[in-house]
Amino acid sequence: MNRLKDDIDKPRSNCGIVGVYNHPNASIMTYYALHALQHRGQEAAGITTFYPDEKTGKKRFAYTRGEGLVLDVFSDAKILTDVLKGEMAIGHNRYSTTGSSKRANIQPFTMRYNSGILSISHNGNLTNTDTLWKQLQDDGAIFQTTSDSELFLHLIARSKEKNIIDRIREALRTAKGAYSLVILSEDSLIAARDPHGFRPLSIGRLKVGDSYSYMVASETCAFDIVSAEYIRSLEHNEMIVINKKTLETGEIDSYKIEDITPEARHCIFEYIYFSRPDSKIFNHNVDKVRRKLGKNLAEESQIKADDGEKITAIAVPDSGNTATLGYVNINNKQNNPTAFEIGLIRSHYVGRTFIAPGQDNREFKVKVKFNPVKGVIENRNVVVIDDSIVRGTTSKSLINLIREAEPKQLHMRITSPPIKYPCHYGMDFPSREELIANDYKDEEEIGKAIGVDSLHYLSIEKLLESVPQDKGVGYCTACFTGKYPVPIDANHHKLSTEE
Repeated sequence: MNRLKDDIDKPRSNCGIVGVYNHPNASIMTYYALHALQHRGQEAAGITTFYPDEKTGKKRFAYTRGEGLVLDVFSDAKILTDVLKGEMAIGHNRYSTTGSSKRANIQPFTMRYNSGILSISHNGNLTNTDTLWKQLQDDGAIFQTTSDSELFLHLIARSKEKNIIDRIREALRTAKGAYSLVILSEDSLIAARDPHGFRPLSIGRLKVGDSYSYMVASETCAFDIVSAEYIRSLEHNEMIVINKKTLETGEIDSYKIEDITPEARHCIFEYIYFSRPDSKIFNHNVDKVRRKLGKNLAEESQIKADDGEKITAIAVPDSGNTATLGYVNINNKQNNPTAFEIGLIRSHYVGRTFIAPGQDNREFKVKVKFNPVKGVIENRNVVVIDDSIVRGTTSKSLINLIREAEPKQLHMRITSPPIKYPCHYGMDFPSREELIANDYKDEEEIGKAIGVDSLHYLSIEKLLESVPQDKGVGYCTACFTGKYPVPIDANHHKLSTEE
């Protein structure tokens, strides 16, 4: 058996997180929200709930975690209705970046400590992991996982601050790197984004009787599935607390993590690839940004057919769909007739594993996921729009597959610049040596290597022109430029790719 995720030539996603407060079916709400966020992690899923003990009134916790998709982990409805009781819950979809994919690393993580119980879900990647592990181990800490997310629990438990809010804030100041968090304490739902705000996190609410249920999630598509109202994005360097006071006043308590807020460094790949196009992240619609990526790509790199016939634009589904609309729109405005056609059909029923005939037959694995529409492609001048190329191996196989449909010309356009550096903030790329952009001197050579008549990547200038320009907000482009906003531990890359 071959694990499909190891064979797809794309940046590996980070994780999806959800928190629900004051809902009689908090676990069910979390389940649906995690299902909407399934694209952010397909390796494992988990939910933790807090509920009062019927005899003592003290808070207890229940959790279910397992490998696989959300629908698989919670296939027994009784888990949600009978086991995961309570009006507070947090959830997590996992893709391993730091730490191995073993079962112990499945979140949420929960602990009992001298002030009660606490549960946490983390999206992101810390950059001072090695330093913190050594310090805590020297101080007597015993780790149950190999995930950097566990560090938050140890830092909170060992804090000398008197209340839980100050304990968490101190822990967040100690941890460096990228984190969006949801935390359950015995009476509150707490959420936070790191001072640079690499990863998205939004707040929503839902009317429940005479009161409101509050939600926090990585993307707003998690609110849509349960008809929750979007309130706003958490700001970078912000920690919020939702509790009974919030229900009484309608106000959410907000705290700064660091006293001075730096300029944000939002992950630009959230717009390019990770987030769903129907989501809002960082207070902006992903769909609009992707359309602009496609428009700028068309302005930067026109394709003229040698025979004067129109261009047929096809997207690599699903992430390329919206950008292709923008690309076609600009081409037609510039009197370069271009039609958007469904030229690739994607199978949505490919599981985490499948049996391939022969040994490591990569082209067959691409065929399992995609199939070209010959009537759209045959004898046409085709341009393929995709979001990125990492190793180039799957792109090459995909181009070979499209060539079987016998296009007249075959070009490729990419809505991001060449990826040349690894990410240390929550995306999992191969090593720098494996990235195709470092193997060839320019896009012409890369195009020849993957088998297209021409290739063009969107420039970094046009990429930055495509994304929202808010005051105090910049973007992390380290995977393209090698400029890392937050310092990296010397051994961090080794730790973050442990499998």
